[in-house]
Amino acid sequence: MNVLVTGANGHLGFNLVKGLLEKEYTVRGSIRSLKATQKVQRLKSLGDVDIVEADLNRPNQLEAAMEGIDLLFHAAAVYSYTDPGREQEIIDASIKGIENTFFAALQAKVKKIVLTSSVVTLPMTNPDSPPSDESNWTTDKRVPYIKAKTEGEKLAWQIAKEKKLQLVSILPGTIAGPGFARNTPTIDFLEAMMMGAMRLGVIQMNYPYVDVRDVVNAHILAGEKECEGRFVVCNDISPTFRDIIEIMHGLDSTIPLPLMTLPNFMLGAMGFFDKFNRMTLGTPLIVSPEFMATMKGKSWNFSNQRIKEVLGWEQQISLEKSLSDTIEEIRNLKDQ
Repeated sequence: MNVLVTGANGHLGFNLVKGLLEKEYTVRGSIRSLKATQKVQRLKSLGDVDIVEADLNRPNQLEAAMEGIDLLFHAAAVYSYTDPGREQEIIDASIKGIENTFFAALQAKVKKIVLTSSVVTLPMTNPDSPPSDESNWTTDKRVPYIKAKTEGEKLAWQIAKEKKLQLVSILPGTIAGPGFARNTPTIDFLEAMMMGAMRLGVIQMNYPYVDVRDVVNAHILAGEKECEGRFVVCNDISPTFRDIIEIMHGLDSTIPLPLMTLPNFMLGAMGFFDKFNRMTLGTPLIVSPEFMATMKGKSWNFSNQRIKEVLGWEQQISLEKSLSDTIEEIRNLKDQ
């Protein structure tokens, strides 16, 4: 089967190309520019992958990339929470990117599309409330990335219904694990922990963690099986921030443990601590005021039951294994 992966140089896209090649698909990967020689060479190192240039804002490039494709994995996105001035870029990459990509797929008569969405399109819940599932949509879109993913996926379903496209959307949690060439906001978060950003105290909140290899498996299952609709992909248990940092400390004792667990009413102070850590430790920024406001009094609480029942997906990578591989990758990038 001939498949196309958009955003092939991203954390998920790169791992997805790798996973598809291992299953002997004929793989084409699109990146924004073939002039990015390091990205091209990195993808070529995976094996026999056809690398093409396809900017999401250039319909003619997308149409050329779709030629002869049976199955499209649309993983391209701008993933950012804290970069100032990128709000419109983030939204356009999702909404205009989906519109241009889907109409190019329609022109090329692509048989099926697997869209990478996110659990941020689902509502966070009050503590002890039932989990959100695929029938739910968030209404809190103060964070540009959350707005982009939510409105982008809704547009995808509208186009699919109107044009009779076969569509499946995968809603991963926050993706970590190996195979990234630069930090994502998730990797920034883990690197900040490694550098001591939570040494004074940690908020007792949970985190919708999932390893990239489990997300790749979900995408491939969605592409191979006769199915439709939305599928949440996250670990069976969403760890707390303390769970994560304690495992990281167990893997490497130089990663500092927090001195205390902070009460949740101090969540609003995380922005101050984030900037303080940036100045004193050189850690990446990991929060924004809008993101803190969105999380206040809420919990990441999602069910992965549907993907287990319909596609037979199971979490295969333990949290400890994923964190170990992520730490190693972060340090390898620092050494380059």
